[in-house]
Amino acid sequence: MPTRISDVIVPEVFNDYVIQETAQLSALSQSGIISNNPELDALATSGGRLINMPFWEDLDGDDEVLSDEDPLTPGKITSGRDAAGLLLRGKAWGVNDLAYVLSGDDPAGAIASLVGNYWARRRQKTLISLLKGVFNAESMQSNVLDSDNGFNAESFIDAVHTLGDAEQRLTAMAVHSNTYASMKKQDLIEFARDSQGNPTIPTYIGRRVIVDDGLPRETDRDEDTKYTTYIFGQGAIGLGNGRLNPEYATEVDRDSLQGEDYLINRQSFILHPRGVRFTASEVDGEAPTNSELEDPENWRRVYEPKNVRIVAFKHTLEV
Repeated sequence: MPTRISDVIVPEVFNDYVIQETAQLSALSQSGIISNNPELDALATSGGRLINMPFWEDLDGDDEVLSDEDPLTPGKITSGRDAAGLLLRGKAWGVNDLAYVLSGDDPAGAIASLVGNYWARRRQKTLISLLKGVFNAESMQSNVLDSDNGFNAESFIDAVHTLGDAEQRLTAMAVHSNTYASMKKQDLIEFARDSQGNPTIPTYIGRRVIVDDGLPRETDRDEDTKYTTYIFGQGAIGLGNGRLNPEYATEVDRDSLQGEDYLINRQSFILHPRGVRFTASEVDGEAPTNSELEDPENWRRVYEPKNVRIVAFKHTLEV
């Protein structure tokens, strides 16, 4: 009798495995751009479509000269509110009995081993959609450099300098493959060694480089193609993994008449640029779609620009 999905999947165990595997396979997590912690996990299970994250504003005002006549004037501390949208996503896969017979392999086992990689790719795509919306928001233009120059050392320095004296917080970058190719032609890429000692991790001025063709590429009025490179600081994106009921987070089912096994995997999570509030003003359903994440009306910066550890660098390519 062939192995079925229900033989290789234990829902309570599998859901945790997928979450762990997704993080291990994500270049964004490996680079430190995305950070996960128990506090964000707890927020992701707190209920509601919007996850409120209040914060204290920094202290400001001039200091005062001490005097034996004039008392100090007390200042006050104010608070702000960041908010993240709860993302609800799912996917199902089916395997017909004939696939076992004709393939001579174990399709169910293959599905189980590939789910983590699938979600790593999907979360990266969701993050890119989110960033498109964030950096088209009016309140985020202080963190954007729109240059008519190609990607080179001088224009890159201008981009990171949009954060002024906080530019050293920027430790990694995501680029389109065409940008990456241009960087290699200019001999801008160096390679750091991975855990096996092999020089396989691309870096630029000490910053890890992540390549993804989903990054924005658009044609401007002068018919020049503009690429967007995102430059990140450590933990710029917060990740909180919610907990669906294990019975529903991962399910297995069978259509006996059709001779088909099914694996259903659902996730609830927060993926949020710290300091840019998700307003949900243009969300129609229970949770935002990627298209709705790309809508700038759904985003408003609430941190000081330097404390939002992301810069969007729009540029042409060196010819």
